[in-house]
Formats: sequence, structure tokens, C-alpha cells
Amino acid sequence: MSVKIRLARGGAKKKPFYQVVVADERFPRDGRFIERLGQYDPKQDPPMISLKEERTLEWLQQGAEPTDTVRQILRSQGIWAKFKQPA
Repeated sequence: MSVKIRLARGGAKKKPFYQVVVADERFPRDGRFIERLGQYDPKQDPPMISLKEERTLEWLQQGAEPTDTVRQILRSQGIWAKFKQPA
């Protein structure tokens, strides 16, 4: 079972809102997930990002792979740098 940290879309047409979730890669994009880690709203200026930092780091250390978009979000929040630091 390969676990991914990815975005699940919500919101109305032309008004996207995303949840950052941990899910098995076989599940559909907006389907079942293991845990909700935060939210991302790209329509606000600046984009609203809120994440559970500790839980996100735990999932990364357990081997969860972020998608490219989620990796960029983690970099902007400084979580990716904390994960890559040597312990």
C-alpha cells in the first residue's frame, strides 16, 4: 500500500477549495482518505494554507509521498525543510 499526501477538491464550480489529505494512492481523488491534515484555498489573496505541522511531519517520516503541488505547499510553509534536516 503506497500512501500519498495530496489535495482533495471541494467547493462549487469555479470556486475550488482543497483539503490536504493522506490517502492510499488507489483511492479516487475526492474519495476515501486516511487523515485530513489541513486546508488550502487558492482563491484568497494571499492563498490560505493551514496545516497540522506535527502530523504532516509524522506522515512524511513514515514514508508518505507528497504530490508535486503538496510538496510546493510544504516548502512555502517551511515543513519540507524541517523534514529534510538531518536529525
